[in-house]
Amino acid sequence: MTLEACVGSYAEAVVAVKNGANRIELCENLYEGGTTPSYGSIKKIRELAIPAFVMIRPRGGDFVYSKEEIEIMKEDIKICKELGVLGVVFGVLTESNQIDYSVLKELVELAKPMSITFHKAIDEVENPKKDILKLAELGIDRILTSGKKQTAFDGASLLNEFIKIAENKIKIIVCGGVTKDNFKDINNLIPNTEYHGKRIV
Repeated sequence: MTLEACVGSYAEAVVAVKNGANRIELCENLYEGGTTPSYGSIKKIRELAIPAFVMIRPRGGDFVYSKEEIEIMKEDIKICKELGVLGVVFGVLTESNQIDYSVLKELVELAKPMSITFHKAIDEVENPKKDILKLAELGIDRILTSGKKQTAFDGASLLNEFIKIAENKIKIIVCGGVTKDNFKDINNLIPNTEYHGKRIV
């Protein structure tokens, strides 16, 4: 069972590890949904005793990026690779809120062999079920999703469908209001191996 704590700083990561998290997602600007952390933070997070994945997102807002923003994402991925980061987290959409596979393919090729999570941009897609196996084929390792709803509780039905489709091909990380207080209920409602939250531990 993986409990991934979403944190906005190295100090928060240390607390999360002490409280029982067994993976970290490191971001900055959590109030904007998370953006790429600083070089220093990324370097420091490698000292933790548990795996840490790094958010690659040049700004808050939507997931439709300009050419310049894509170049920034590529440079940040290179930095993560150079620093020995275990995994990165990103997602790119077209203006019609479909997954931008041409850009995504470039990012995946650049990021490997790091582990790759396609983040909550998936929840902006009209029919994400058709993308799950396509993402697996492209080399994505995980999909972070709340089932197109604000909370995992509300998205439970779709999340369970995702998990069934993904079986043995790609991992689904359940997120959306998952906390240490409601985790048991969410785990019963949505049986899975990976969960994510800001207050998961």
